[in-house]
Amino acid sequence: MGTNHSNSGNPKLDLEYRKKKNAEDMRMQLVSFCLMIFLTLIAFYAVWNDNFSGWFIVPVIILLAVVQVIFQLYYFMHMNHKGHEAPTLFLYSGVLVALLTILAFVTIVWL
Repeated sequence: MGTNHSNSGNPKLDLEYRKKKNAEDMRMQLVSFCLMIFLTLIAFYAVWNDNFSGWFIVPVIILLAVVQVIFQLYYFMHMNHKGHEAPTLFLYSGVLVALLTILAFVTIVWL
């Protein structure tokens, strides 16, 4: 990025900066949307194709789902912007607690 001109005091410069920033954000959202559609098509193809076993398909679909969640959080929910540190902390804390809970229940059931 360049220098932040959003508080320069010049309305014309502020407008140009906002237009450039909005165009860049829209381009990144469009690219991530296309990537998510592509990942969804890969998942559908993996399930549709009979050459892949279930032991391969399930981890691949879970991996593709995790990648899509990351795209949605960072590009569609704007978590890549400044000022979202507290929600990010709570979100990752919740994910950690959920993973630990799942691990605990799987461990209890398998023992």
